[in-house]
Formats: sequence, C-alpha cells, structure tokens
Amino acid sequence: MEIKVLGPLEASEKGASITPSAGKPRQLLALLGLRAGHVVTVPALIEELWGATPPRSALTTLQTYVLQIRRRIEAAGTGAAKDVLVTRYGGYLLDAGDGYVDVAHYERLAGQGQRALEEGDLEAASRLLRSALEVWRGPVLSDVPTGTRLAMEVTRLEESRLGALEAQIDADLRLGRHQALLGDLSMLTAQHPLHENFCAQHMLALYRSGRPSRALEAYRTLRDRLVDELGLGPSDRLRGLQRAILRADPNLTPVPQLAG
Repeated sequence: MEIKVLGPLEASEKGASITPSAGKPRQLLALLGLRAGHVVTVPALIEELWGATPPRSALTTLQTYVLQIRRRIEAAGTGAAKDVLVTRYGGYLLDAGDGYVDVAHYERLAGQGQRALEEGDLEAASRLLRSALEVWRGPVLSDVPTGTRLAMEVTRLEESRLGALEAQIDADLRLGRHQALLGDLSMLTAQHPLHENFCAQHMLALYRSGRPSRALEAYRTLRDRLVDELGLGPSDRLRGLQRAILRADPNLTPVPQLAG
C-alpha cells in the first residue's frame, strides 16, 4: 500500500487508487493514513468527523465509512481487506505493511538529518534534510476537509517542515553556501515576515555575500513589523547578530570545511 498525505491525499493498493471521493470518508482515510500502523480510537475518529456534537448515528455511519474503504481495498485486488484496515479493540488501524507512507519516510529522513547536524556532519545533514523536504508535494492534505484531529496533525507537520527547512539552511550556511541560499531566503522571509530564524539566516547570507547594508535593512524591516504587529522587539540573539554585522565581526565568516 502507498499512502501520501504531504500534499493532496493519495492512497493506492497494487497501483489502484483506493482514495474515496466523498469528504468524510476522505477525512477518515487521511487520519488513519497519518497514523498508519497505530490504532486510532473510535472517539478520536468521531470527533474528527463530527466535532463535539456528533449525531446519534455517528458510530453506525463510521462503520459504514470503514466498510466503504474496505470495499475499495478489495476492488484493488486485496482479498482480506480486514487485514489492511484492521478492527482493534476501541478503534481501527491501517496496516500499510511494507508499503510506502510518505509522512513516515519524511520523518525518518528529517530525524536522520537533524542527528547528522547535531554531530557536525554538515554534508550528510544538508543531503538528508533536503531529501526529506523533497517528499512534500504541497500543503498537508490540501484537498481534504479537516476537523479537530487532522487540524492538529496538519499544524504539527507544517511546524516540522519549517524546522527541517531551518536546519537544512543552517547546514548549508555552515558549509559556505550563502550565495546559493539568497533567493530561497528572500522568499522565505517574505512568506514568514515575523520568523526570526529565517530573518537571521537571511541577514547572515547577505552579509557573507558582501551586502551588509541589505542585511541591516532586513533587520530593520523585521524589527518594525514586530513592534507594529506584536508590540515586541527582536530577540537578544537577533540584536546580537545586528551588532556583529555593524562591527564586521570576523566570527560571522564561515569556517572552511575540511575534506573528509
């Protein structure tokens, strides 16, 4: 089985799509797919589909949706659909077996990349984190209606993606790839105008590219936005970076990486 949630929902068995077209069955499959290999409780599924005030028929309707998905699995050529969408005590489990689940693949690569960064293996960190980010095809479950449970998962994964992106940029900056990062960082700071880490990375890339005045302008832009929109000033870390740029601190120059 192949399950993709990092973008539009796609689920297939033996190459045939098993993705329902109706909204609530798609929600059900999406939540089970995100938690593939783990039991999702019936209360959690009902809350996702109907919120805090489910109809009296919620349990029966949920069972109908499960049956619909099982029929799609069987139509794809899998005889024992109950062994794929499994009933467990108190809930259901989607067993992808040895198949591909994009969120699991992403999280494995991102975790390996973060560990490589912590260990100082910058080339491996950059490669692994870039590969993790390439798993994404767009916003999480962009074509699926989301209730409370899916909304929490979407938020968690989007935050994880930003964290992986920050880490990948950090690795590339430490490798001296500041020139190549300027375009991406300009776009990221425009998309996330209050994001201090992206601003700091942009400032550093600009400074290392011989554009200190532009780096200081990026700082002023963020500072003004923080004051105007949140009534807050930049963090001590960002103010320290501004002061380091003003005095041309030699510590801002990347340390050349030795060949392995």
